[in-house]
Amino acid sequence: MSKIVRLKRRADFLAVSAQRRKCVTPGLILQAGVRPAETAAPPRLGFTASRKVGIAVKRNRARRRLKEAAERVFGRYAAPGHDYVVIARGETLTREFSDLVADLETAMRRLGGKEQRAGG
Repeated sequence: MSKIVRLKRRADFLAVSAQRRKCVTPGLILQAGVRPAETAAPPRLGFTASRKVGIAVKRNRARRRLKEAAERVFGRYAAPGHDYVVIARGETLTREFSDLVADLETAMRRLGGKEQRAGG
């Protein structure tokens, strides 16, 4: 799989949030946004965990778990010209990893990933 292009700037995270497209699952929240000027650009992905998740050690662990889940799912479902933000929840730390991956797959499908569009 090719390297995932990451969102790094706060403005990019806020732009995705402003489009108000999200899917909430037990293990994570996924936000999606379209970059209209860059429809052929590769999809980008960002991760965040608020202090609600816990102390810094727990937030970092939650982000690492989400990054690993994204490595397995993102290439199949991410649509070109889209930005995605994965937000950790308290359950991210304790949820079985296979369930976390399933949560991300479900969220990507609901927000119109490329597999869904290709299938009709």
